[in-house]
Amino acid sequence: MSAMLAETRPDEATAVVEAPRRERKRVVIIGGGFAGIAAAHALRHADAEVVLIDRRNHHIFQPLLYQVATAVLSPAEIAAPIRQLEVKQPNLSVVLAEVTGVDVASRTIEASSPGVGVRKIAFDYLVVATGMRPSYFGHDEFARYAPGLKNLSDAETIRAKILGAFELAATTEDESERARQMTFVLVGAGPTGVELAASLAHMVKVTLRGNFRRIDPSKSAIILLDAGNRVLPTFAEPLSRRVTRRLTKLGVKVMTGVKVETVDDKGVIAGGSRIPSATVLWTAGVAASPIPKLLGTKIDRAGRALVDPFLKVVDAPGVFVVGDAASVMQNEHPVPGVAQAAIQEGRYVGRLIAKELMGRKVKRPFRYFDKGNMAVVGKNYAVLERGWLRTSGFLTWLVWAFVHILSLPQLQNRLRVQHQWVWSYFTGQRSSRLIPEPPRTPGADTR
Repeated sequence: MSAMLAETRPDEATAVVEAPRRERKRVVIIGGGFAGIAAAHALRHADAEVVLIDRRNHHIFQPLLYQVATAVLSPAEIAAPIRQLEVKQPNLSVVLAEVTGVDVASRTIEASSPGVGVRKIAFDYLVVATGMRPSYFGHDEFARYAPGLKNLSDAETIRAKILGAFELAATTEDESERARQMTFVLVGAGPTGVELAASLAHMVKVTLRGNFRRIDPSKSAIILLDAGNRVLPTFAEPLSRRVTRRLTKLGVKVMTGVKVETVDDKGVIAGGSRIPSATVLWTAGVAASPIPKLLGTKIDRAGRALVDPFLKVVDAPGVFVVGDAASVMQNEHPVPGVAQAAIQEGRYVGRLIAKELMGRKVKRPFRYFDKGNMAVVGKNYAVLERGWLRTSGFLTWLVWAFVHILSLPQLQNRLRVQHQWVWSYFTGQRSSRLIPEPPRTPGADTR
């Protein structure tokens, strides 16, 4: 870590920004997701000090989080340590910290690290790539009973809830409670909800078959709710209808045009009716992290920063917002919040900064190249939409698998996932079916 970063002792509240003049410009990137890492990589040859800050030490391949949540893959198979970037990029430093403040006027940020305290870090360029978090549409109390799916902790929590529900169903003598434990409600029929529901349907019909003597997991009820009038609303309507038919064939009950009114420890109330359920999963809306608000710029209803065509924050020179934290318009339509858009935005900003450091002015605004949308709906079935091209079925599923394998962050991730998918495809089994034990009180009886 560069000595120019002002440090604090644990007993200090806030550090003082370094006094010595820096020889090289400093680019601070907040967020180690798709956009942040793409921006850092694009700056690998720049004559600058690049500082990448994230509160986690790993990058997650989010498109496969649902497979961790349904025990297909383990967390390590879709994640990679961010710090390994330092090995291949000499001008890059990684800081494990959470950004708690941004002062655009003084060109500093505040970052808090466990056991270290708060430090102030000066920047010449700032790239905000902090992504999204689940949005409960003003009902944050739902989060206690309906976890979202945005990180590895969320995925492991959901996996434990799903597997634990079957264990409790096999234990109880109360038939109504058994039915409640074996009812799974997913709120939100976008790609995450559809993929999670389909994977869960395959688990109960194939993976858990014969695993319980007192219950039949295939009798589970999987309900996918959405307030909209169809699943996958960002896809063309014909593909949406195909996906609905596919989900129904898998045993998923699709209920559209139904608004969730309450989520509690007994289940949900939707459309005026109570659905008893021990496992409610939130796969609906998302909102930006709090960081864009700290920039003092205009934000949209989801909390994303409104940026100009160069992804710059208006009236804040050298400050950029990319990925899901940015609201970007192109051809009078918003750029979608998908991984490819985040990667392209991060790469564009990294290259723009590198050119400015060389004294060159960038005149071409950001243009998103749409490579298409994909969603997988269980084994052997996926949908793809790109412009006029709309396909579905087994061959599309093979394309989906190939693209996702190649997109994983490391070679070892690709090999592990490929091996696990092949094994699961032919056996129907899933290897990551562990329920973590809750932390024990020191000195408690562990028998």
